[in-house]
Amino acid sequence: MLHPSYADLIEVVNSGVEEGEAPVVNSRYSIVLAAAKRARQIIGGEEAMVPSRGKKPLSIAVEEIYKEKVKIFSGNEELEEQE
Repeated sequence: MLHPSYADLIEVVNSGVEEGEAPVVNSRYSIVLAAAKRARQIIGGEEAMVPSRGKKPLSIAVEEIYKEKVKIFSGNEELEEQE
């Protein structure tokens, strides 16, 4: 069983969203993509932001998301930052 659950992760990621704004993440698919992207960064050599001894990159990425050590941006925000 995955801990934390998808519902817990979605709640944590969307906790900073003001009332009336669109949530950053609305599905498990979005959480999976964000965790996979962060895991690839860790595999590529980026430093983990949580204790990582003996953990796999995906487990580290999920823990970082849950502890709000990394921020997930919606697709629209990423486009705005790149311009």
